[in-house]
Amino acid sequence: MLVSRTVVTPQSVPALAPHVTLRHDGVRDRWVVLGPERMLVPDEIAVEILKLCDGERSVAAVVARLAAEFDAAEADIAGDVTDLLQSLADKGFVRA
Repeated sequence: MLVSRTVVTPQSVPALAPHVTLRHDGVRDRWVVLGPERMLVPDEIAVEILKLCDGERSVAAVVARLAAEFDAAEADIAGDVTDLLQSLADKGFVRA
């Protein structure tokens, strides 16, 4: 059985998978990514990236927005953003 893998590129337009939500847990004061029978607790950087994954912005646009917001070079953060989104896509939390 051949399984295809989504490959995240700068042109990909990421969004949370249909069965996944990003939610703030007010009781514990932390963000969580919820999926069927699964939960992730992303760090602050991952939360900022996931908030921008709206199904309209490309990965390149997400990188540009984060670079401007945090006064960082796009080249310095592009790999980290892509790696995170690829990892989440591989686990079924993000579609691209």
